[in-house]
Amino acid sequence: MKKVSLYFENGMFLEAKSFGAEGTSVGEVVFNTSMTGYQEIVTDPSYAGQFVTFTTPEIGNVGCNSEDMESSGAYCKGIIVRSYQDRPSNFRCEETLDVLLKKNNILGITDVDTRFITKMLRAEGSMEMVASTEVHDKDELKKILDAAPRIEEINYIEQVSTKESYIHKQARYSETKFEYEKPNTSKKIIALDFGIKRNILNELTHAGMEVEVVPNSMEASVIIEKFQAKEIDGVFLSNGPGDPLILKDEQKKIKELIAAKVPMFGICLGHQLLSIAHGYDTYKLKFGHHGGNHPVMNEQGKTVEITAQNHNYNVPENITEVATVTHTNLFDNTIEGLKYNDSPTMSVQHHPEASPGPHESAYIFEEFKGML
Repeated sequence: MKKVSLYFENGMFLEAKSFGAEGTSVGEVVFNTSMTGYQEIVTDPSYAGQFVTFTTPEIGNVGCNSEDMESSGAYCKGIIVRSYQDRPSNFRCEETLDVLLKKNNILGITDVDTRFITKMLRAEGSMEMVASTEVHDKDELKKILDAAPRIEEINYIEQVSTKESYIHKQARYSETKFEYEKPNTSKKIIALDFGIKRNILNELTHAGMEVEVVPNSMEASVIIEKFQAKEIDGVFLSNGPGDPLILKDEQKKIKELIAAKVPMFGICLGHQLLSIAHGYDTYKLKFGHHGGNHPVMNEQGKTVEITAQNHNYNVPENITEVATVTHTNLFDNTIEGLKYNDSPTMSVQHHPEASPGPHESAYIFEEFKGML
């Protein structure tokens, strides 16, 4: 393991050891409270532009495999762990986490106090950081960090969205048979790919929807034409990385779909873009919600669901002027779910596909199909 130096925008300088790729990388640091599922987190495109600090101390101990990939690659800037295990033990293991990170040019950082970093982020908020196995001078690292664009200035969707349309052909993964179910579909939807997770697609098909995944660049007129010709029944707006306020093309597209009364369902970034398209701008949370153990109140049944979350941005309280709140975060009372009053549109901020995380919100995919 090489030495790696970390410099945070608050002036904090730390030294640690590296695994995975080598080099110099700049991104925003967040922390994730999930107890399992490090591979799903690393391969979630929504983490593009970010360093993920794991609060679970032992990472790497079950290795990685092709079945647990949430996308075709990995897009985060790096991961920060207390203790990396390079000798995994699991019957599904195909390669080490080190190998996965090297293949995707992602820095791994270990032998560092992740509890200290997490408490710092909790107190001061998410912040930019530079990590390097090449540069170890604090002043040089500060220059690199100061010269780099911030995450809210970069459109990462262009990097993570599919370049060509395709039909998703598998459903939910059977944890007893260790294979994917075959879809049994009665509706067809288009999924606008802003950085979609594979398990979201699995849950959509499991709920009975044939899913055509299309690039984020597909024109609204093409989608509306397909809907009016009854070639599709609705549109799914996916999760994705970065600040939704800079995504002007996507906002315009969604406004056109709303005007055409196309049924829509959004998760995470899709949830935020629907809010902006209705005229209600999002705002940034102090350190965001990242983890697989966040309690959410289902306002319709007044039941508590434990959910998976991964977002730094949130919709404003005054969106209740045009929508009904369906879910509320019990950590900070922020809005987690909406049904719009003037259009067949619904959205949630949390991740009902639960990869990683609990499955208590999976019914939301069935609700979307029911709306169609």
